[in-house]
Amino acid sequence: MPYAVSQENTRGRAFPEQPHPYRSDFERDRDRIIHCAAFRRLEGKTQVFSPGLDDFYRTRLTHTIEVSQIGRTIAKALGLNEALTEAICLAHDLGHPPFGHAGEQALDELMAPHGGFEHNQQTVRIVTLLEHPYPQFYGLNLMYETIAGLQGHTSPYDHPRDGRQQIQMSLEGQVADIADRIAYNCHDLEDGRRARLITANQARSVELVAEAERFIGADSIDDLAIVRTRISKTIINGLVSDCIEASMEAISRSGIRTLEDVYAFGKPLICLSPRRQEQLCQLESFLLENFYLHPDLKRSAIQARQWLGQLFERFCNRPELMPRYFQAFIRSEGLQRTVADYIAGMTDRYCLKLLTG
Repeated sequence: MPYAVSQENTRGRAFPEQPHPYRSDFERDRDRIIHCAAFRRLEGKTQVFSPGLDDFYRTRLTHTIEVSQIGRTIAKALGLNEALTEAICLAHDLGHPPFGHAGEQALDELMAPHGGFEHNQQTVRIVTLLEHPYPQFYGLNLMYETIAGLQGHTSPYDHPRDGRQQIQMSLEGQVADIADRIAYNCHDLEDGRRARLITANQARSVELVAEAERFIGADSIDDLAIVRTRISKTIINGLVSDCIEASMEAISRSGIRTLEDVYAFGKPLICLSPRRQEQLCQLESFLLENFYLHPDLKRSAIQARQWLGQLFERFCNRPELMPRYFQAFIRSEGLQRTVADYIAGMTDRYCLKLLTG
């Protein structure tokens, strides 16, 4: 599609590079993200649950893979740049610190006098500064549109700073946003039920869940694990299908013809129908009240904040304990920001090892 990002209309890289003989620039971005250290560490970072509750639930890595799968499906159906969509999806959570949402809140509180901490901004720091696999420059030297998709990424639970709303978002970046939203709501519902923090009766009050139960014939399935999984997959399928149809209609009504038209349009064109949007908002409100604020998770969040607070104080008082690579950033980035960069990159396990070792 002419309004999709392509090799012909891209704004390129900050540091020009020779074309690859058989991979597009956006395929190279995807591969650079997959092979970077921050991506590998997603395996050791929890999504919602903190260490000690269980070891079966989603990690940042499994969540990222699910987002990528959903994003590619939507992008392909809409004729968009699949490789760019995949690259943004794969990188969108690189900036998350250890210990899930509690970890981010803890770092934001610790960094409040020094500009705060926000995982989307941290993702951009990682791909433009902290990763350093090339001798010519810091960062991964990703394409402009990949970085813009990460800078503009948002969800209902994010708190954008520095005018992120004004960033020009490609349709591929918009797809990554909605793919993330679909993925985390559906798998958090599944994980919450598996952990028995959400009961079947509670979940049934959500329209999307009740509809999915009827669709799969939940009453006739004896295995509760199968019921949980089929409900989640049914909701995902319904939301993705609706997104494709609603977005096609929105794009057609908008009259856009080129990528510049997308940038100038001023509001998202990748969307859900009003009915599905309302239902997804209901699911989000339900999860906030019954899952994210559950007493068990709140107790583990308090512990996580204490752990990160101890590490932050330790490295601020003794920066020589950090690797030399990070010590070198103190002069340009400041002590507290450098400490936050170092801690944010840790896995849950490594944090606990430092605290107990």
